[in-house]
Amino acid sequence: MDHLQHHILLFDLDGTLTDSEPGIINSVRHALHAFGMDRPPETLRSFIGPPLYNSFRQVIGLSEADTIKAIEVYRTYFAEKGIYENALYPGISDLLHRLQHQGKRLVVATSKPEIFARKIIAYFDLDSCFDAVCGADLEGKRSSKSDVIRYALDTCGIASDAKADAIMIGDRCYDILGARDNGLEAVGVLYGYGSREELRQAGAVHFAESVQELGQLLCSTNQPI
Repeated sequence: MDHLQHHILLFDLDGTLTDSEPGIINSVRHALHAFGMDRPPETLRSFIGPPLYNSFRQVIGLSEADTIKAIEVYRTYFAEKGIYENALYPGISDLLHRLQHQGKRLVVATSKPEIFARKIIAYFDLDSCFDAVCGADLEGKRSSKSDVIRYALDTCGIASDAKADAIMIGDRCYDILGARDNGLEAVGVLYGYGSREELRQAGAVHFAESVQELGQLLCSTNQPI
């Protein structure tokens, strides 16, 4: 397996650091119930990764006004309950601390609203691992993964000539495409919510089947894995 030499590591949150499916699905279902609707599990699962606005508009087919209302209802449930219906993938905490110990710069770059992402990272006691936790805004001005990654790079003062030392790690095509839009390489993780084919078509060339394989890719070779 290759060992990547990048020192600036941008991590997606849902499906990469945490198994957030229960909280997201429950929040979506709660929002749909406000309109007297429900959808099968595979449809609800498709909400994991893309911006909420896109999913309610394109997957469910809600109008602009109803989409805004659905997002409000979703966020009310998520802020109270869904945010905690979540778990770290086994081995993630150890991996992040190991990477930090090796001098890597770690950043969260997620399409989840930043206010929620910060609470989740704090809930799992991972604050000290990250230079920054960057996410979408609540107004929808910064919602695409490309915009979030650009914001993360700017927030951390990563100049254009330093991008070769940065890499995005995520489980969905949006992570890979967003990285490509910003001139970054990307690692597709296969233990999350996207398939190898989805990630490959988006342009991923590095893959990790497990958290252990991700560690083998990212950790310095002169340090214990």
